[in-house]
Amino acid sequence: MAAVIGALVPVIVKLSLLLLCLNFNSFLTLTQARKWESWKDKYPFIKPASSFSSSSSSNAWISGSNEAYNYDYIIVGGGTAGCPLAATLSQKFNVLLLERGGVPFDNFNVSLMQNFHISLADTSPTSASQIFVSTDGVFNARAKVLGGGTSINAGFYSRAGESYIKKVGWDSKLVNESFPWIEKQIVHRPILAPWQIAVREGLLEVGILPFNGFTYDHIYGTKFGGTIFDRFGHRKTAAELLTSGNPGKLHVLVHATVQKVEFDTSGKKPRAVGVIFKDEKQNQHKAFLSKRKGSEIIVSSGAIGSPQILLLSGIGPKAELEKLNISVVLDSKFVGKGMSDNPLNTIFVPTNRPVQQSLIQTVGITKMGVYIEASSGYGESEDSIHRNHGIASAEIGQLSTIPPKQRTHEAIEAHKRNKKNVPREVFRGGSILEKIATPLSTGHLRLKSNKIDDSPSVTFNYFSHPRDLKRCVDGIRIVEKIVKSKHFTNYAQCDKETLDKLLNMSVQANINLIPKHTNDTESLEQFCKDTVITIWHYHGGCHVGKVVSPDYRVINVKRLRVIDGSTFTESPGTNPQATVMMMGRYMGVKILRERLGRAAGL
Repeated sequence: MAAVIGALVPVIVKLSLLLLCLNFNSFLTLTQARKWESWKDKYPFIKPASSFSSSSSSNAWISGSNEAYNYDYIIVGGGTAGCPLAATLSQKFNVLLLERGGVPFDNFNVSLMQNFHISLADTSPTSASQIFVSTDGVFNARAKVLGGGTSINAGFYSRAGESYIKKVGWDSKLVNESFPWIEKQIVHRPILAPWQIAVREGLLEVGILPFNGFTYDHIYGTKFGGTIFDRFGHRKTAAELLTSGNPGKLHVLVHATVQKVEFDTSGKKPRAVGVIFKDEKQNQHKAFLSKRKGSEIIVSSGAIGSPQILLLSGIGPKAELEKLNISVVLDSKFVGKGMSDNPLNTIFVPTNRPVQQSLIQTVGITKMGVYIEASSGYGESEDSIHRNHGIASAEIGQLSTIPPKQRTHEAIEAHKRNKKNVPREVFRGGSILEKIATPLSTGHLRLKSNKIDDSPSVTFNYFSHPRDLKRCVDGIRIVEKIVKSKHFTNYAQCDKETLDKLLNMSVQANINLIPKHTNDTESLEQFCKDTVITIWHYHGGCHVGKVVSPDYRVINVKRLRVIDGSTFTESPGTNPQATVMMMGRYMGVKILRERLGRAAGL
């Protein structure tokens, strides 16, 4: 009898686990369904693009009527800047916000911190991100979801420094009113993970002083900043800022891919009148601006999307446009120029035990032009997609153990197959990240075709400027000191056996350890070039003074602005999302005040 019971025990356990999994999956499905319904109640103004009636919009434009389809503002891109901008402008005017992706609310890959890397690795048509590879060979990603980059990033929230605000020419009083508007709605104080505490202590030990504690401010020294993940690891995005808008005046269409801006070219300067977009069923629509004075189209599609849309609309270098049979509306030679991406290099530090997951919380702001950040614990699951290194995961294109020009989709697939043979303990630990603060190396963006769905060709020219390379070398040497610091060594306690395995399997596991010859500058320079990846902080393409004026109006074009990171010559702060969201709110208030004066009430 005992033998029979003994034999049944494993079967009973397996059946119990199976039932538990089924119940959990049913719970997730039910939870997701409820979440889907609840977001529709909370955001009644968000509709699928196919619900739009082109005829109403067109008739309103032709007749000059003041119906709702005569939009005061059409915003192209519901991303990091576009959402707060739309919410603010809708408080007084009719706003149409067009987003090419779907909503973030019902997508667990977007919502949960533990799934951060999965959404970036998703290459399906419904993915919240879209992979592109720069001509440099570095894999990168664009957001394709309401909320933009805030829906797929690592969540760290830190403001731009005062010197940046002054250099850009923003009104510091309005800036300091706009940041809290964001923070009160979606930003949290993080619960520091042990890895982040260890990195903090290491930074202080090697002299990245003073310790500034918890702060949103960008100041020299070591600090921990805010996060858009709550204490349960649930993401808040810029899309949630839309609840601050006027639901009676705010119209948001998802899966609405804008193909071009339409212009009236009968006057001395081209005048934006509307946009052409396609819906999720590939049907084409037109939306038109009101004829009321002050109405505008605002492009907020990010550093890749905004210059791409201007070019497809006929604004850009004449010769480039004519090659693709695009009618030239304005010969503007600087559109797509001055593209820049902050190079990232990572060092993996193994531990003798599992490490709690964490994305960026601690940061060292040095006076050497580099930022030091950290990520940990993305390697504990047996599932292939989870056995990775978070921000530095091969699955999301961060194949840093292969030089950029050799990185391919095939190489990524080979890595995914090979790593199944790598011992699990090799994946235990975390990464210390070194990012160039203000790279001087720049590149360009060019169209590959006249179709919006084709990602443009982008070149960043990483480390083409010698000063960037010197900064990277300096940064790697700081990381080396942190790894060897007393506090960090005591925390990691990596045994020789694990370290030996790592040395033999570093390429298979896609990890970079501290280079052997850190005194050799030339060797470190090569290390920087060979292991460069991205932290997705690319910017430029529509610079102020070249493509747009200081108030972000497209130069020599009426009723058209660009408001987003494409206008930046430098990425603000350690991580730009705080400043880009602030920019959306800031410019929304500024536009309303200019149009309404004190009656704006903002």
